[in-house]
Amino acid sequence: MRIYKDIITGDEMFSDTYRMKLVDEVIYEVKAKLVTRAQGDIQIDGFNPSAEEGDEGTDSAVESGLDIVLNHRLVETYAFGDKKSYTLYLKDYMKKLVAKLEESAPDQVDVFKTNMNKVMKDVLGRFKELQFFTGESMDCDGMVA
Repeated sequence: MRIYKDIITGDEMFSDTYRMKLVDEVIYEVKAKLVTRAQGDIQIDGFNPSAEEGDEGTDSAVESGLDIVLNHRLVETYAFGDKKSYTLYLKDYMKKLVAKLEESAPDQVDVFKTNMNKVMKDVLGRFKELQFFTGESMDCDGMVA
């Protein structure tokens, strides 16, 4: 299984067990499912838990949410009250990504900048429909999904 992490914070964001699509070579669109399960129970497609410990039948709390959020311990953030604040965050985060890209793959910087501008226009157009999540560290300097 491949785990995708934020390059800035190192937080787990998602894994390849989810349906995903690479949009314009710069951003992953990952499909999540709304699930209800016992609290702390991690369910990943293709994962077979050990049968060594049987269920003791105790009552446990139930949690509901998007599987990707629950499985990767993402935390909802309300940091962006409007498009302007989200746009400022994006500009800052993109600068950090470009710096990392210049170190690891300088030939991809121009493609990234061009395609990311196009993708971000689409994302900003859907701003009111979006929920935002950070990684487990809740570091808003890192990726906000």
